[in-house]
Amino acid sequence: MPGRTQQRPATTPDTDTAPEAATPPRFVLWREVLIAYAAPAVMASAGGFATGQSELRIAALTTIAGTSALVATLVGLRHRRRSADSWAARGPVPLLSLVFGLGCAALALALGLAAAELLPRIPALADSPWPGRLRIDLPLSAAIAATMTTWRWRASLPRRRRAH
Repeated sequence: MPGRTQQRPATTPDTDTAPEAATPPRFVLWREVLIAYAAPAVMASAGGFATGQSELRIAALTTIAGTSALVATLVGLRHRRRSADSWAARGPVPLLSLVFGLGCAALALALGLAAAELLPRIPALADSPWPGRLRIDLPLSAAIAATMTTWRWRASLPRRRRAH
């Protein structure tokens, strides 16, 4: 803005560096799981209503959001047990998130493919389109949930000063 000067951040007298940033928000697992369920449920349901696909509206609340919440729970529990000195706490956030997202997607794809093959053999599910959706719903939901949970967990860790 005209007439205003920008102030330099306060420095500490002994190092002449900016003080540590405010502490990052805590990683609260129940909030992560709630968001992991609610966000895909709302988005996929909206898509189901917009396109008139009742199958998508049902999947939004079951396989899509349910998988997302389950993966967020499992990944979040795993991350909470990690020490601040673990490789995951030190690695670059995008790479770490990508690794967890792809790993969970691969596991979910294997489960989805197996379930899509085996579930139609159950007489009650023989004519249902639901098992066929598992090939897409499970890995996609798992990848997004694992990536977001990992990113948010890593962002909740205090940043370390780098040596010059």
